[in-house]
Amino acid sequence: MTGPLVPFREVVLKVHSRCDLACDHCYVYEHADQSWRTRPRTISDDVIFRTAQRLAEHAKAHALPSVSVILHGGEPLLAGPARLRRVCEVLTAAFDGVAELDLRIHTNGLQLSPRYLDLFDEFGVRVGISLDGDRAANDRHRRYADGRSSHPLVLKAVELLRQERYRHLDLGLLCTIDIENDPRAVLDALTELDPPLIDFLLPHATWDDPPPRPDGSPTAYADWLLAVFDRWQEQGRPVPVRLFSSVRSTLSGGPSLTESLGLAPTDLVVVETDGQLEQVDSLKSAYEGAAATGFDVFTHTFDEVAAHPGVRARQLGLAGVSETCRRCPVVRSCGGGLYTHRYRSTGPSGAFDNPSVYCADLAALVRGIEARTTASLAAPEVTGPDELAASQRDLTRMLLARLNADLEGRGGERWAEAWELAAAVEASEEGARGLDEVLDHPYTRTWLLHALERLHEEPGTVEAAGLLPGYLASAVVWGGLDLSVGVAYTDGRLVLPGLGELRIGAPGERGTARVRAVEDGFLVRRDGGDPAERRIARPRTAAPGWRPVRRFAMPGGAPGPVFGLALDDLDPYRDCFAAPAAAALDDRAAADLVFRLGEAWVLIEAKAPERAVEMAGGLTTLTPLTGLAPAEPSVGRHGRGALGLAADGGAEELAFALLRGFRRAELRALVDVTDLYAADGSWEHRIPWQEEPVPFSRLLADTYERMALGAFEPRCLEGVPQALDALEGAAELTVSGKRLLDRMRKEI
Repeated sequence: MTGPLVPFREVVLKVHSRCDLACDHCYVYEHADQSWRTRPRTISDDVIFRTAQRLAEHAKAHALPSVSVILHGGEPLLAGPARLRRVCEVLTAAFDGVAELDLRIHTNGLQLSPRYLDLFDEFGVRVGISLDGDRAANDRHRRYADGRSSHPLVLKAVELLRQERYRHLDLGLLCTIDIENDPRAVLDALTELDPPLIDFLLPHATWDDPPPRPDGSPTAYADWLLAVFDRWQEQGRPVPVRLFSSVRSTLSGGPSLTESLGLAPTDLVVVETDGQLEQVDSLKSAYEGAAATGFDVFTHTFDEVAAHPGVRARQLGLAGVSETCRRCPVVRSCGGGLYTHRYRSTGPSGAFDNPSVYCADLAALVRGIEARTTASLAAPEVTGPDELAASQRDLTRMLLARLNADLEGRGGERWAEAWELAAAVEASEEGARGLDEVLDHPYTRTWLLHALERLHEEPGTVEAAGLLPGYLASAVVWGGLDLSVGVAYTDGRLVLPGLGELRIGAPGERGTARVRAVEDGFLVRRDGGDPAERRIARPRTAAPGWRPVRRFAMPGGAPGPVFGLALDDLDPYRDCFAAPAAAALDDRAAADLVFRLGEAWVLIEAKAPERAVEMAGGLTTLTPLTGLAPAEPSVGRHGRGALGLAADGGAEELAFALLRGFRRAELRALVDVTDLYAADGSWEHRIPWQEEPVPFSRLLADTYERMALGAFEPRCLEGVPQALDALEGAAELTVSGKRLLDRMRKEI
């Protein structure tokens, strides 16, 4: 197996190998592997010391910021306070100055007392308690060897942990599922205890030893969990449930939150009481020795364990699941299920190269949660243009805030004054509107990305960040605020992004000018004692020395941007496309381009009126480029609404460019602020209009674009229905992506 080692970030340390309960569903004592019988009851000083030493070396070698160590058993509290103190002391000392140590303990709670909790408080050991629900549910399996109930003592432990002085140590409750228990009663009993988290666990089973299904239903466990989910929703989700949170996360394109689901590589190793290093503990359910590696802490490093074939097999992500799972659309959420649950001793596939024994349950669970939560999980930006515009503005605002944070004072007095002024601008309703106009200007995003990159590549380079006053001046003019903004000018030109540029001095001249809004225009006065003041009475109209960003309205009935569609050939950050930006157009060339764009727009309104309405609501800025074919647009690194296109070409070619480019830009704007898909590139898809397979993102983009072009060229629609079917069956698609797909089907 190739690829870098995945370092261990989680270690299960067995501090005691026996238990004070006789749970009949326990994978340690009741399943195939009985190696516990040969282990020392309690971990020794030598094992503690060598484990701490090896683990600290591992953390240092891989520069891990933190490592979790889970004290486990058997029942770990049987090790006693003195032994547990020794474990905590040695581990804490070993990690001092190396990495953060996250200590945890999983217990049945029977031995828990203030003596233990005071010790755990001293070392920051957080506590998870196993409880299977109400008394009837818990006593079905969790009893003493003589049959006595453990429920009262577990409740006592939970109540003790809930006390104010120990509450910060509470990790939550672990509940093993039994489908013969009442799901609603189980959840009610658990949520009544107000834990910080509930973790539902499927009972360990394999194809050789499948889970019980009293009614024979292949989805009995999903049905049970969905009943819990429905009750949880009814309760208002009072407590986080890890299993449900994980499914919701993966449905939205996020990571799995539990080892039992998802495709993330495992980073867990087990240290037994005798120092043996083993794979994940649940493998003991498969067969005798399934978890063994042959390594121990005395003679082997954790890197050697990480390279073990059994460990690597659980770090392969999609490549590590069976062929059946790789073809399944829910595999991103279920991840093929827990590795242990795939085991089958006979058959054509390898021992673990199978779907989970809970396969039907996992698929039904994921689909059931998706059906119940689509409305809340799907991003509103997919179907709401206003929401998309607001999210795009928020993204630009976030980049501006990040630039301020990353400067860490290096912007000097000039930046500090500008940042303070930004707050003053935003404080009024008119100023907030003006600032929104500047943030919506697509090349503001380009400037911010450039400034951040320069700052990180060369930390001392802050010149680009110093352009903020120019953007604020534009906001002041847009908002009509009576505020004076000092703006630097270079080469004798003062640039107001989104508005235009003013010739204020001789070529090569640099300095600062004050900009202030008046009535419908603005005043400019150079600093340095120059008494001359320039007044631009109509900022959208050319005047001596003033060259505005040209704006025009497209013909037809569709409403366009409030101030008209911008033909921006002036912005210093407009050169952000795949093709170079053209030089500023003269008045004749600009008028000619506007005329041909108007003809193109008339064609679009005639052949695809709905597309014209969409474009009028989302297209704000056109920038002429060089080196492009007339019908080929370009989308670059900018905010929503910009499109680069060739200045030549006839009406039909420009109509194609507008349609194609707008669809590209809108899809990219969606991807900027929503997760339409995840794990792009993990699968290859056949695309009906070409032979080579493509990643999901390409399939989606091409299909989305061809649908818009179909009104002009019907051949573009050939293969689109098949492409939509391929998209629908893809595992990469998130809930938001499925909503977009629904919209695309309605368009067709």
